[in-house]
Amino acid sequence: MRQYAYRAINSNGRQLRGAQAAANELDLQQALGGVGLELIDCRLIATRRGLALRRGRLGSRDLIQLCVHLEQLQRAGVPLLDGLADVRDSADTTRLRDLAADVHRDVSAGQPLSVAFGRHPKVFGNVFTALIAAGEETGKLADSFHQLVRHLKWTAAMSAKVRKATRYPAVVACVVLGVTVFMMAGVVPQVVDFLAANNQELPIWTVALIWTSALVQDFWPLLLALPVVAFCLIRELVRRSAGFAYGWDAFLLGLPVAGKVLQKIALARFAQVFAVMFQSGIDILTCLDAGRRVIGNRVLNEALALVRQQVQAGSSLSAAMAASGAFPTRVTRMIKIGEDTGNLSATLSQVAEFYDQDVDGSIDAMISLIEPALTAILGLVMAWIALAVFGPIYDNLDQLGI
Repeated sequence: MRQYAYRAINSNGRQLRGAQAAANELDLQQALGGVGLELIDCRLIATRRGLALRRGRLGSRDLIQLCVHLEQLQRAGVPLLDGLADVRDSADTTRLRDLAADVHRDVSAGQPLSVAFGRHPKVFGNVFTALIAAGEETGKLADSFHQLVRHLKWTAAMSAKVRKATRYPAVVACVVLGVTVFMMAGVVPQVVDFLAANNQELPIWTVALIWTSALVQDFWPLLLALPVVAFCLIRELVRRSAGFAYGWDAFLLGLPVAGKVLQKIALARFAQVFAVMFQSGIDILTCLDAGRRVIGNRVLNEALALVRQQVQAGSSLSAAMAASGAFPTRVTRMIKIGEDTGNLSATLSQVAEFYDQDVDGSIDAMISLIEPALTAILGLVMAWIALAVFGPIYDNLDQLGI
């Protein structure tokens, strides 16, 4: 199959552009005709570029736009095929337009909507297709799109929280590191030359500063490359060794302050996916499986695997969660109350909201600790440099009687 960039018009006379895989131009014309488009002209494009266009991930905004559009059309009673054609014709981006055209073509050929979405796993994940399948089974496809909009907005907000938890401390750490390197490589050597010219005995902290400065000057490429090499090595070991990956995830969870934040973020993802899928009428075991796939930590994933085994064996969800040790007592009590009152769906929403608030508070608390800690480190480095440099200078001035 080759990749073609095409220009076509729809039944309303609106001109559209996009990319489509086809064996030849005739095949392209027939494929476009099957979705109500009339080919105007086309050109062959590079395979790599075409694949990147088709396989690239849609942004959260595009996915939310797709689901909101389809939800509104479903609630208005518009047939699904007409709704997909409307999305295809009104999409803001070429990528969304091409995907909508692919989904429309598959549904026109008799495929269920969930299967059509499932043919693009890099764009529409397991949660997306599972919720669509649940809507098809229950006949409440509009409700499934509504749940997807809620889930996608939450995912975007959680991604922003994760960026907030990582980027700000990283920027402050880079500033501290940059100032330290500048002092060691630019300022300290000039002072060291002055001290060496006086041939006086230097205190231990000054000798340590001179040694550190020389190390930075001589090996700065290696020092800069070391974090990158360590990151790449750890990532490769995590990918190749299940034992190392499990140990690394356990190490991350054991980090002071940051470990708790990572655990809460992972459990927040699980709680959100579990709540959204359960409210869509999906059984508990499938919800647990989907939640495990998004949790992103092997230690917690193993704990949730035990929860699933116990639930499958007949245990209640609250008892299985309490036995796993991964969930706070407050959460397991809320789940138990939901089970006892028969209102588990609403309780799961409260659990997801609890984790949202907990993550917000934990991230803010971590940042409030990291900023003064890094400032204190910078202050200690500056104090060390000042003591190591000005101490010998003052001693030299005393010897000269100044």
